[in-house]
Amino acid sequence: MSDNISAEQLRLLIERIERLEEEKQGIADDVRDTYAEAKSTGFDVKTIRAVIKLRRMEKHHRDEAEMLLDTYKQALGI
Repeated sequence: MSDNISAEQLRLLIERIERLEEEKQGIADDVRDTYAEAKSTGFDVKTIRAVIKLRRMEKHHRDEAEMLLDTYKQALGI
């Protein structure tokens, strides 16, 4: 009896994972389409990606990264 329950539980978990993977692919497609839309309206996608990366960071990490970038730019005379 426990083998049947375990097999059923495993099947349900696998099916759930498969559905989530399909949803994840759908979301990835939507993100790609949104970047394409941004590009077609004249925005620079590389810059948008950089802004999104910065917005994900906590403020103190973002400030530190910007300070390091400025330090490296000054060292290289850029």
